[in-house]
Amino acid sequence: MRTLFELLSQEGAEAGGRSGEAPAGFGDPDGEYRAATLGCGVVYRRDRRLLRVYGRAPRRMLNGIVTNAVADPPVPVVAVRDNGGGDEGDPEAKGERGAAILEGDASYGTMLRRKGRMVTDLVALWLGADEDAGIGLEVAAAAAEAVGERLVRYLPPRFARFEDLDDRVALLSVVGSCAQDAVAKTCGRAPASGLVVLGGGPLAGGAVVARGLEQIPSWNIWAPADSAARWWRRLREQGGCAPVGTEVWRTLRIEAGYPAFGVDMDDTTIPIEAGLGDRAFDHEKGCYTGQEVIVRLRDRGRVNWHLRRLRFGDTLPLSGQELFRPGVEKSRGRVTSAARSPRLGEVVGLGYVRREVEPPAELRLGSGEGPPVSVEERGPD
Repeated sequence: MRTLFELLSQEGAEAGGRSGEAPAGFGDPDGEYRAATLGCGVVYRRDRRLLRVYGRAPRRMLNGIVTNAVADPPVPVVAVRDNGGGDEGDPEAKGERGAAILEGDASYGTMLRRKGRMVTDLVALWLGADEDAGIGLEVAAAAAEAVGERLVRYLPPRFARFEDLDDRVALLSVVGSCAQDAVAKTCGRAPASGLVVLGGGPLAGGAVVARGLEQIPSWNIWAPADSAARWWRRLREQGGCAPVGTEVWRTLRIEAGYPAFGVDMDDTTIPIEAGLGDRAFDHEKGCYTGQEVIVRLRDRGRVNWHLRRLRFGDTLPLSGQELFRPGVEKSRGRVTSAARSPRLGEVVGLGYVRREVEPPAELRLGSGEGPPVSVEERGPD
């Protein structure tokens, strides 16, 4: 049986196909973009990492660490012989049949330091029916080590422990206007929101299928690493998904105005600056690390910087380039990411600007006399 990396290489993977690497593309960026917008595409991703928190009370312990409330455990919706993820004669499908499909919610949030700066953004995903199966924390790969340090520090071993599932699971994202149908054909179920647990979850040979970025039609499949090639093959053959590289995924993310930790957010960012205040916090759930800063900003304060969408015309800026008002020497912002947008017909990006720069506005790239940059609110057109 071919491995996932052998399949990726066979598909024409560029700068990928080796262990630990995700393909940047497959030789046809225009075709990949069309598939990921007008049809459906599948992306192998390494920018996110899955940790498992388990024990006597992992949910209660996590609620004291993360900014949003961990959802209730998923519940059975139907007992099935085959969830769509495995072939009858495929030995790799063992563990996917004869189990209930579980359906539940996922919760997007952040993990903060005491002064309100981010450790990572995250999604809490149940890996099975109860706390024995554990709660998955999908975190930024760039922050995985820092997250592990926080969990060692704040999880009482009597009640919860954690393990890094990096070598045991793989993430495939299905994206595009036809992505939901493709996931439903392949997995048997495609949640409009939240998640479904198939075949006992990825640690039992099944998978967790979760709705992806709300700004982009996408679904994330966390599957066992040793069966990732089979999932890729089934998404290609049954779901009709085209192979899509991480560069197209990055373009879609920037077009949608979605910040990535390690790129548009880091350990100096307060989540309110990145526009996460409306979706990453539950202000009713009780205390969590960094809460005082967030509540103070919510009730009485304001941040000095705001993440905005930027338009550059034909100019492709560098990450970190500064933004200026015409004729003013002091910087008013900086670029965090940019990409050429086929849909918008120009270079778009994300960056932080001072609070007094109210969109719509115009700044200049590199100096007060540099190329013009349009500053807009983030969000779909």
